[in-house]
Order: sequence, then structure tokens, then C-alpha cells
Amino acid sequence: MIIIDQVSKTFSQRKGSSYTALDQVSLTIGKGEFVSVVGPSGCGKSTLLNLIAGFEQADSGTITVNGQKITKPGADRIVVFQEHGLFPWLTVLDNVAFGLKQQGLSKKERYVLAVEQIKAVHLSKFTDRYPHELSGGMKQRVAIARALVMDPDILLMDEPFAALDEQTRFILLKDLEEIWLKTGKTILFITHNIREAVILSDRVVVMATQPGRVKKQFTVQASRPHQHGDPLIHALEGKIMEALTDELEKVVREELGYAYSLKKDAVSHSAVDRMGAGI
Repeated sequence: MIIIDQVSKTFSQRKGSSYTALDQVSLTIGKGEFVSVVGPSGCGKSTLLNLIAGFEQADSGTITVNGQKITKPGADRIVVFQEHGLFPWLTVLDNVAFGLKQQGLSKKERYVLAVEQIKAVHLSKFTDRYPHELSGGMKQRVAIARALVMDPDILLMDEPFAALDEQTRFILLKDLEEIWLKTGKTILFITHNIREAVILSDRVVVMATQPGRVKKQFTVQASRPHQHGDPLIHALEGKIMEALTDELEKVVREELGYAYSLKKDAVSHSAVDRMGAGI
């Protein structure tokens, strides 16, 4: 279980100014739960993930995982970033097995475990390929397999599908849901995409911005596996978009310097799919 209790984080800027990324954020994520966090750029989504990962420390408040306060990175929490970060000189098999090598496992042991996770992401035919021989979607599957092979309790995913085309993203969404259902990992998923969040999650957390804080939470009550055509999914997308409208307007007003209003009745499903693009 992840417990985030009254966490705040401020960053120093040039000329002595500062920026408050998170302000007294509290959130509990249960063991085995899939939670997505959505919100406009600048609302502190990635900062929150970095604090849980142990890459940064909060200015105030606490974050605990299974009762232990987070003070540094740990093997119980693995991050999958937007950029796959694969080693170009290693094959798929060796990229996935790399972390196990650092743990001192024998070549046979780590290859057995790596092959199992490569199979889980449907890349069994590509174990001897190098990253430059893979598509963007394949590279991100390798990154997911590399994280899963370490058998973490918690998977932290920071917009892992943002750079992918819609067709590839759809396939990976279904793959990730299938992996989560089989493994029961706790997953915190950061995204700008509302539909992505709803399709994957048990719960969607909407962040307010300037400064970042939890605005609202939505439980996804549709049966698993989630289906794009489910009326409950579509209805929830609309509710989340409505909750985000004020926050998106804040961002646009800050960038453009004048009053800006989004017409709530003009939001289509296609607009929901692309929420946050370019912001």
C-alpha cells in the first residue's frame, strides 16, 4: 500500500523565485490497485511519481510504502518512462535481463526469467533483435518486460505510451491490462489521455494545478476487461473531462495572458481522446 500524506514540493527558480509543484497532496493506493493520475501539464503528476520512486524528497509530508517511509529508490518500485531507455548495444533478451545481471544471477537464471517476461509482452520472436530493429511500440514493450522481470511490488509508469500512434497504443493498453490482471502488481500510471486512464484503471485521480493537488477521484465501475464501447466508460470520460475543464483553462490563461473559456458542450469523444495534447 502507498500512503501519501500531506505532501508538498517546491522547486527553486531563477532570480530567487520558487514554484510549488505539489501542495498538501494526500492519496492512498491499495495493494494490487491500478490508479491513473490525469491533469494538465504543470499539475505535479510526474513530481508525485518521482517522490514515490524516491528520486526526489518532499519538502513536507510523508510517503510510505507498506509502512516504510520512502527516502531513496528501491527495488520494490520500478519506473517505466516515456522514453524506453534501452541499451542500443544489447539485444532484447540482454536488455530485459540487464537488471538481473546487476543482482548477481547466473546467465541461465536471468535468461529464464527474461524469456518469461518477453513472452508476456508478445516479443518471443524478437529476443535476438537490437533496439534499432524494433518499432516504437516494441521498444516500449521491452521496457515493460525489463521492469516486470525485477518483480517489483509497484510499477510506476510516467506517460509510457505518449509517443506512440493510436493503433500501437490500443494494443499496448490491452497488453498492460492483461499483464496487470495476471500479476496483481500495484500500478500508478501517469497520463494526459482520459480514455487511456479509464480503460486501464480501477480509479482515476484528477489533479488541479497551480499548485498541484488532488481535485477529484473517480472509481471505474465497469467490469474487467474494460471495453471502449462500454457506456459506463464513455460516461466516466465525460465526467473526468468536466472536472478537468477549469484546470485546462488555468493553463491556457497562464500561457496566453487573457481570459479563455472551453465550451463544455463542445467536447467530443475525439477531443477527450486527445486531452492535454500540446498543453
